[in-house]
Parts: sequence; structure tokens; C-alpha cells
Amino acid sequence: MDHNPQVVFKWKAPLRAYKKRGGYVLRFYIAVSLLLSFIVFFFGDKILVIPIITVFFLFYVLTITPPPDVDNKITTFGIESAGITLRWEFLSHFYFRKKFGLEVLTLVSHAPYYYHTYLIVPDQQIKTRLIGLLSQHLIYMEKLQRSFTDNAVDWLSNLIPDDEKTNKDVPSSLLQKLEQTSL
Repeated sequence: MDHNPQVVFKWKAPLRAYKKRGGYVLRFYIAVSLLLSFIVFFFGDKILVIPIITVFFLFYVLTITPPPDVDNKITTFGIESAGITLRWEFLSHFYFRKKFGLEVLTLVSHAPYYYHTYLIVPDQQIKTRLIGLLSQHLIYMEKLQRSFTDNAVDWLSNLIPDDEKTNKDVPSSLLQKLEQTSL
């Protein structure tokens, strides 16, 4: 195996945060997309039904498809993930956030574009090492200033039903009876 002296640190992680969802979430997506499609079709411009169905299909595919594992590398020139290299000069700061119970490293580029790159961090040791290495080149923001848009997206994402919460509310004896009758 070749050893590249320019690679400072590397780790393997999923491409994106993923949480397996059940039928309730898919039914929710279908219901919302159908409702919006009917509203737009009868009261608005009919051509807008196409983007609604397209977004539904995107949510559906991202919900049922687990992400592949990719190699992430920190090199002397920048960060490489999934074959894309981001040079240190292009990046401004970084921070960590939790999504679906996973730590997500967010790298932000300089103005005026503020591109965001998201990398999954599988454990606490890797996170500690990443903070040390990235802090040598970028600004580490421990507490992120959240905008109205960030809060609105979080609020909307909390509206999506969670299968685990639904099953916890139902007594286990009733769940067993339902499983027996469905067989």
C-alpha cells in the first residue's frame, strides 16, 4: 500500500447522515405532495405540479437509500471527500452539529457564496483529532449563530413524523396482537 506523505489524517464515514424511515414518513411525503399538487393544480399554475413531484421523488429516494461509505482525508493542501478537494484558501470556518444522532462536521467557504460541505464524524476520538487539525487552518465556531431560516428549517423538519415515537406510544401487547393478525 502506498503511503502519501501529504495525507495528514483520514477516516471512513457515510456520505450523509441517514436514518432509516418507515411507512409513516413515506405516507406523510405522499400526502403533503398530493395536497400541494391539488392546490397548485386547481388554484395556480399547473406547471408547478412538476417541481412538487420532483421534490417528492428526491425525498423518497434519499429516505429509502442508505448512503455509501466514503474516504475523507485531510491533506497539507485541504480536505478531500468523495473525490472532491477543498483547498484551505477556499474555506473560512467550521463547526459541528448533531443530525440523526451523528456528529456532522460542517465546513463553510468564504463570502460571497458561503458554500457548506457536510462530513460525518463517526466517533468522539476522530472529532477531537479533527478539531486540532482543522483549527490550524480554519476558525472553529463552538456556538453557531442561527438565522431565521435555520430555525424555520428545524421547525419544519420536526413536523415529519418519527416511526419510533409512534411505536412507543402504542402498548407492546397491542403491537403484538396487530402483528399476529397481520400474519
